[in-house]
Amino acid sequence: MPVSDRRAPLLIVALCAAGFALTLWVFWPGIMTFDARYIYMDMAKGFYGDWQSPVMIVLWRLIDPIAPGPASLLLLTAALYWLAFAMVALTVARQSFWLGALLPVLALSPPAFVFVGIIWRDVLFSVFWLLAAALVFAAVDRGRYYRIASQVLAVALLALGVLLRPNALAAAPILAAYIAWSSAFNWKRAAVLYVPVALTLFGLVQLIYYGALGATRQHPLHSIMVFDLGGISHFAKDNVYPGPWNADESKLITGGCYNPLAWDVYWTQQPCLFVMAKLESEKLFASPVLTDAWRSALLQHPVAYFQHRATFFWTMLAGSDNLTMWTRDLDDADKIAFAGNPRLMSLKSIHDALLPTPVFRAGTWLLLNIGVCLLAWRRRDTASGAFALGICGSAAIYLATFFTVGVATDFRYAYWAVLAGLSGAVALAARRA
Repeated sequence: MPVSDRRAPLLIVALCAAGFALTLWVFWPGIMTFDARYIYMDMAKGFYGDWQSPVMIVLWRLIDPIAPGPASLLLLTAALYWLAFAMVALTVARQSFWLGALLPVLALSPPAFVFVGIIWRDVLFSVFWLLAAALVFAAVDRGRYYRIASQVLAVALLALGVLLRPNALAAAPILAAYIAWSSAFNWKRAAVLYVPVALTLFGLVQLIYYGALGATRQHPLHSIMVFDLGGISHFAKDNVYPGPWNADESKLITGGCYNPLAWDVYWTQQPCLFVMAKLESEKLFASPVLTDAWRSALLQHPVAYFQHRATFFWTMLAGSDNLTMWTRDLDDADKIAFAGNPRLMSLKSIHDALLPTPVFRAGTWLLLNIGVCLLAWRRRDTASGAFALGICGSAAIYLATFFTVGVATDFRYAYWAVLAGLSGAVALAARRA
């Protein structure tokens, strides 16, 4: 079918519309997670905290009347997900219809599709950023006012993504550079733009979180410090936590607690939840004492810190026990949340069959994004090359930042890399064709 055929865009739109309907049919009313339930409970109480994004609470409150509970966020996420893929697919189809038609099919493939109906801010953040890039990509050869309008909306989506996931600050300037100059990627402009954009977005987070919304400071950064102190204690065989600890507690901290999968071992899991219990009872958590202890531990045991961070990051990239699709019933850990939904159970069967494969390894998607960037570099003066560099470059940096700030190895943290890798690879392949 030739690209000029009017049936080509209609077929792509039909594929994406069918994908949207399928998403609702499979996932309705959405899969609630612990994080989502905490946010929804805070919304009901009118409480804004910074442990979970307060902007997520505002957004959910705005759309909740449409379909109370997880269904409203499912509708929003699914609609934007398929709109983003449709825009990229239609733009790619100008070069190659078959590659454009392939993209909606890839949007249905694991591990992209199995997360669309799970209520996680990581999923919504990734969809916001994909749509931001898609808007600019679709407008690159349009009129001036159309391009400016798409850029303004893309900047808003970029900022929303950062407000949902503030740790995306390091990756945001790359995507911002693409939004500003979408016809060609200029690395010098991107370098000049990097620090000002990062600082501006950091200021925006402070302004919205604590100025406009008056969010309570819950010190989420201290969870990183607790995890790092535990890792350093384990590898240095020296308890570096501040506060009084008896011999049995120190023995556990240095030899029995550490698990690179998550910092929760010090917070909610036996036998080491006593760590956070004591830090909170002694008023050390969220205090300068913990920050000073963390800084001192890094200076005294830099090798142990690197061992801990390298172990964590390798586990995140290649571990076989990382959390992927959410299946747990929130009120009964022994039950599957959607056991009564045969469509979701079928999707879970596909997920389980692919779980041992590289498809559900964050490292696979990091390598794909790096590979796309390397291939796109020679084509950075084209629209498709700039698009691939913008999204895959930001995705690679975003995933890499978890080396220093990550506290859990869940696959959802690689979701932006999944969407960027699929879209960027297809766009670049179309340009080659």
